[in-house]
Amino acid sequence: MGRRLFGTDGVRGTANVWPMTAEVAMQLGRALAYFIRNGTHRHRVVIGKDTRLSGYMLEQALAAGITSMGVDVDLVGPLPTPGIANITTSMRAEAGAVISASHNPYQDNGIKFFWRDGFKLPDEAEARLEELMDSRHVDEIRPTADKVGRAFRLDDARGRYIVFLKNTFPRELTLEGMTIAVDCAHGAAYRTAPETLRELGANVISLGCEPNGLNINDGCGALHPEALARTVVQRGAHVGLALDGDADRLVVVDERGQVVDGDAVLALCAGELAERGALRTKTLVTTVMSSRGLDRAVARWGLQVVRTQVGDRYVVEEMRRGGHAFGGEQSGHLVFLDHATTGDGTLAALQVLALLCRKKKPLSELTAIFEPVPQTLLSFGVRERRPLEQLDDVQRAIRGAEASLGQEGRVLVRFSGTEAKVRILVEGPDRERNDAHAREIAHALSAVLG
Repeated sequence: MGRRLFGTDGVRGTANVWPMTAEVAMQLGRALAYFIRNGTHRHRVVIGKDTRLSGYMLEQALAAGITSMGVDVDLVGPLPTPGIANITTSMRAEAGAVISASHNPYQDNGIKFFWRDGFKLPDEAEARLEELMDSRHVDEIRPTADKVGRAFRLDDARGRYIVFLKNTFPRELTLEGMTIAVDCAHGAAYRTAPETLRELGANVISLGCEPNGLNINDGCGALHPEALARTVVQRGAHVGLALDGDADRLVVVDERGQVVDGDAVLALCAGELAERGALRTKTLVTTVMSSRGLDRAVARWGLQVVRTQVGDRYVVEEMRRGGHAFGGEQSGHLVFLDHATTGDGTLAALQVLALLCRKKKPLSELTAIFEPVPQTLLSFGVRERRPLEQLDDVQRAIRGAEASLGQEGRVLVRFSGTEAKVRILVEGPDRERNDAHAREIAHALSAVLG
């Protein structure tokens, strides 16, 4: 079954414009409530959100849909996406729902779901939800009287999540004496991340912690770490940590104010796990976006790299399939499967900080193990999505670039799974040549899709 609404990370779009309307949110709630029922007991769904203004509207609509099917909801308010996954499993709820558009600007929003085990719903489950939304069968189910669901406010969710995060940091280590700058993008982690770091002993410099519903991801956080980098240098911080709007992504800045390549962070974490014997399959799982420099970096520990399609959910699916402990994306999603079921920016930050405590070396020195292969990344909006293989001029541009790069490089062109955009990656030893090939492919694409 195909999916019409769901992309690589739930349903996403401009808030109050189809499909991100209150009406669709209510339909999604009703379909989810029907889908999760597995007995006669009272069922429960945890609902959390980030700090967008439209979160209020969608939260109420989603809760109305769920309760209209006789299922209870626990409303936790602003909490990181991984926090919702954690609360879902600890509360033994049937599912968790997150209202967030992650790194997108405030006018966008989205809805994604976790299963009772804390893992994101697979493609086939999302397709089933869409089928239920189109079916008149769900419309006809209308519980009445005491069979209607109830809504509760879970006031201690933030504290529960902070306790969980702290327990992932090794007890024999401390952050005392360390100055850490953290940028929460005015998003879901604006309270949890700084509080966690302070409770572990760090001197915390907080940025992006004053959400107003309109400023999430606006010139700050993981997408815009420039202010964080300046702060690290000006305040003499040991490290800078940048999260995105729903705090499932981490971007790291070293003590010199340099943004660390996401592949370097992957390599560093994988190597440290391998040295401690915690990487049981000697495998790092990542996506096709990671550079070949990552393979060379982790080879020193005898590790192999397995790649998936883009999306942290596909990384997690491959990790579960192969029994692998660690994986992630170049963009900053890091998954420590022995601790959590999904990418968690704050948890990942704690693992990087533990590594720094153990190594007793500055981050800039540790990341020198990684030598990047130059990559050019371009993206632009499109009016429509047409199969790329059917666009002759585009295919000619791609084949020309691949022939020019030969065995030294590669080309990847794909539609975004979360936005109406096409993305182009050209990797090769010469940055100027990469740029030229990317521009040529972009010109061919814009002529037919732009």
